[in-house]
Amino acid sequence: MKTDPTGSAGSARVLMFSQRNIYEPEVWRCSFNEFEGIVQKIDAVDVLAPIPQRWFQLRKSHAMRLGKISSIPVNPGLSKIKLDRYYDLFIAVCEKPSELLNVNVVEGWKDRCKTSICWLTEFYVNQMPLYKSSLNVLSKFDHVLFMFDTNEPFKRIIRGEGSYLPAGIDTALFCPYPHPPKRSIDVLSIGRRSEQTHQALLRMARENKAFYVYDTFTDLHSYDITQHRFLMASLAKRSRYFVVNPGKINAAEETGGQSEFGYRYFEGAAPGAIMIGEVPKNKEFGRCFGYTDAVIHLPFGSENIGEIIEELDAQPERQKRIRKTNVVNALLNHDWAYRWETILSVAGLEPLPQLAARTRDLKDLSERVSVEWDPEP
Repeated sequence: MKTDPTGSAGSARVLMFSQRNIYEPEVWRCSFNEFEGIVQKIDAVDVLAPIPQRWFQLRKSHAMRLGKISSIPVNPGLSKIKLDRYYDLFIAVCEKPSELLNVNVVEGWKDRCKTSICWLTEFYVNQMPLYKSSLNVLSKFDHVLFMFDTNEPFKRIIRGEGSYLPAGIDTALFCPYPHPPKRSIDVLSIGRRSEQTHQALLRMARENKAFYVYDTFTDLHSYDITQHRFLMASLAKRSRYFVVNPGKINAAEETGGQSEFGYRYFEGAAPGAIMIGEVPKNKEFGRCFGYTDAVIHLPFGSENIGEIIEELDAQPERQKRIRKTNVVNALLNHDWAYRWETILSVAGLEPLPQLAARTRDLKDLSERVSVEWDPEP
């Protein structure tokens, strides 16, 4: 068992399964790498991070092909792991359904862990027939947390309880206060984008009407995802406007019409940027961002983003209100610490003092932002 160096075997009450050693450092894994780091600071955690065997990719492909026709999970190329002590909680975050096969190499978690929870962050219901063996693994957990709105079809699969839990963010890292940098970037766009909106912003940039920062690569690998995350926070805190859209908005064949939201909205709100883009069509979004101007609506594929920015630029007080509301809402509701509170509640565990200290600091910071921060438009 690979144990996190901050803890010692025997002292931890939580066993966290991590995919960190299995896959290459793809930038979209930054968020839950961040989550793992924060949880290790606020709880007593052992991290189980298996290292793939030779030919892992080939064996994983074989396992996934078999998983379309059989519900029996096949080892994707990881050594079996037998737990040698007891834990109060076994927690596994799976960002793709195929990652459930990796978790299945852990033997005896039901016998050695009082409660088991899986947090499945991305899944589109129309793809369920492709993951028969993976979903079989999901049925072994006591509780399943979904980061997507449409989880009704899973109720016939999962053995225990299922509930929604949204994404989060390290709000302390992304918060622009108490040392707010100058917002020198006019528009920041990360990840999937509308080509029409992108071309409109490029025209503005070429005419020296905006400093537009956007992706210029297709390879999603990073030298170091922790450093990449810091860069992302630094850019976001320096951005006036932040383009957002629901997950896989330009891949309807994959989503089957599901309108889900992930990390991007939290990455725009926490640093106090003004978010412009498509508002997800699901009820959970309103619970997370149910306040005026959380997102300035711009239908996907629109070309008039310049007009919207020009209109907002003429309303400095409105801009200040949006920025402050976004930051305060993030500090009070969307830090990873609050997500961990929910997980502990599901598991029937009391928070440790480190968690209480973090949430107290975040609430103190939110009060200072509300009273002391005068954001630039």
